[in-house]
Amino acid sequence: MLTRPTETAVAGLVMLIILQAIMLMSLFAGLAPHPPAKIPLGGIAPILAVSFAVASAAIILGPVSSGAGRAFALLAVVIALLSFGPQKFVDGQFALIWPAVILGQISAIMVLIGIFVKPVQKPVR
Repeated sequence: MLTRPTETAVAGLVMLIILQAIMLMSLFAGLAPHPPAKIPLGGIAPILAVSFAVASAAIILGPVSSGAGRAFALLAVVIALLSFGPQKFVDGQFALIWPAVILGQISAIMVLIGIFVKPVQKPVR
């Protein structure tokens, strides 16, 4: 039963922003596991920049209340699933990154539920 779709979607978007920011910081610090070092920072940075930007825009515009907010939230989910999608279950580093992958997928699902599931109205007495 979903009674607070906006808060659910915003929480999922904030979780995605935090997950991606921490993974980027671990790459800068050289702490494993982090995004693949074989991808140059010039390749990772634009993707993460867009991800942070569209998730932030969705939060500001309202991921449930406006068409643009829903579009940005959906785009944020698609981009985040590049890093945390089901394909990561077969990644060689899955044993090291599973908490981020699982939470990333839960976060994406929260956003999608907030966007697409109709809220349950409480009966008026």
